[in-house]
Amino acid sequence: MVDILLVQPPIEDFYLTAKRTIPYGLASIAASASRKGYSVSIFDSLATGKSRIRQMPEDLAYLASYYRREDQSPFALFHRFRHYGYSFEHIRRQIKDSNAFLVGISSMFTAYSDTALSVAQIAKECLPESTVVLGGHHPTALPKEVMSEPFVDMVLRGEGELSLPKLAAALKSGSSLAEVPGIVFRNPDGSLFISEPTVVDELDKVPFPAFSLIRRSFYQRFGKDSISITASRGCPMACSYCATGKNSWMKFRKRSAESVIDEIRFFKKRRQVGFINFEDENLTIDQKWFLELMKGIQHLFFDNLPELRAMNGLFPPTLSETVVRAMKATGFKTLNLSLGSADSKQLARFNRPDVRDAFDRALELARKKSLSAVGYIIVGAPGQDPVSSVEDLLFLARRHVLCGVSVFYPAPGSADYKRCRDLGILPNSFSAMRATALPIDHRTSRTDSVTLLRLGRILNFIKSIVSAGQSLPFHEPGRELIDPNLPRQQKGLQLLASFLNDGVIRGIEPDGTVYRQRTSTRLCRQFLEGLRKEPIAGE
Repeated sequence: MVDILLVQPPIEDFYLTAKRTIPYGLASIAASASRKGYSVSIFDSLATGKSRIRQMPEDLAYLASYYRREDQSPFALFHRFRHYGYSFEHIRRQIKDSNAFLVGISSMFTAYSDTALSVAQIAKECLPESTVVLGGHHPTALPKEVMSEPFVDMVLRGEGELSLPKLAAALKSGSSLAEVPGIVFRNPDGSLFISEPTVVDELDKVPFPAFSLIRRSFYQRFGKDSISITASRGCPMACSYCATGKNSWMKFRKRSAESVIDEIRFFKKRRQVGFINFEDENLTIDQKWFLELMKGIQHLFFDNLPELRAMNGLFPPTLSETVVRAMKATGFKTLNLSLGSADSKQLARFNRPDVRDAFDRALELARKKSLSAVGYIIVGAPGQDPVSSVEDLLFLARRHVLCGVSVFYPAPGSADYKRCRDLGILPNSFSAMRATALPIDHRTSRTDSVTLLRLGRILNFIKSIVSAGQSLPFHEPGRELIDPNLPRQQKGLQLLASFLNDGVIRGIEPDGTVYRQRTSTRLCRQFLEGLRKEPIAGE
């Protein structure tokens, strides 16, 4: 039994990257509530290797034509829709056993809001006298939609370290809820009281996350702990697709480098840390601060450095030789570089600067320091020309960098979400607002988007061949059958030979049957013609 139970809901999708789901935010909120004297528990529904196949929801049924058949090739995308995490029955037992007077449920991404609401309904059924509150990006951006569900008592908008302890205090004392920052609740007449999102101004005063409440063993890699760190919040840029940039409620703030280092030291006590991912939107924007942070981490770990990553992406113009040298010395092995597009017109639509020169400089610095690199492009945005996206792929093909293709999805609160709404092209459901759902069918059609995804996989496969010093396979007509017992690499080489011959992307069923994927012939031919013009660089 505890006063406050915080829940990370399960996720239903085609895949899950576990190292991106560490409940850092809930642990930070838990620490703030514990400081105020409340007993707190975190139930992380995702802290299990359990998953089960489930039927694809009706609102995603259109995806069957893109992902219908199983694919044994290296170019495979998605096939089975799964429930990742504990079952709702298990979650029900955990919530009931907690007997908490306040149940806080994280709802970070709009596409997964349905499972968060399912947990909220379970909580209200199990503990009808308790207060059920949702927080995270989704209810912050769309509080009215969340509060339309009768089993949701309240929403906390913005950052919960300040608001949740104050809500707990108001519930215990019976004082006015209107004084709780960021709160949304129903007035007696049924109308909504909606506060502005809460922003924590002094991040250094927030207590370190309650790491002891997280099942850390689940997030280990090679027997060592993996941790997430947020050294700053928000971003000073105003990219059109982002809901946490300059024009959002989440203003840009940095913690002191000393505070971040102290947090890592706090976690490191009696633990072996093998991996740290910085969840910042723009980690290297302040180079002096970043260098101080890297120096502190070096002193903290000495010659036993963990691997560091910034998986949200790095802004190439901030990566000077001094910065990249420090990253290499502190444990970075890969640079995740945010390119967006190599098309100046599309960059203007994204409200991003042209970083092509800086991108090339960052790649050269990465090569000097023996760092690998991934360059990320966005495809399928409203008004985006798929022909220019193929040129983006070819831009990456000619450079020593892996290709990361990110299919655009409308993030509530972003400028592009409003643009999609005004154009009448928003998906019909929240669950379709995810990259795997190919959400926007506009100038770039869904078929175009899935083609670009597959071409990105083919490109990276080719790069792996080039990096290994091998020759590309001779062009061959497509086969109807490939030996299913062949290694996956050999299957890929045979499919690549046929693609280089005719530009048709194929898959392989488990019995070896070869079939054509649903793709855009026009884009495949453009890509193939581009590959023939200039040599392809390795990874």
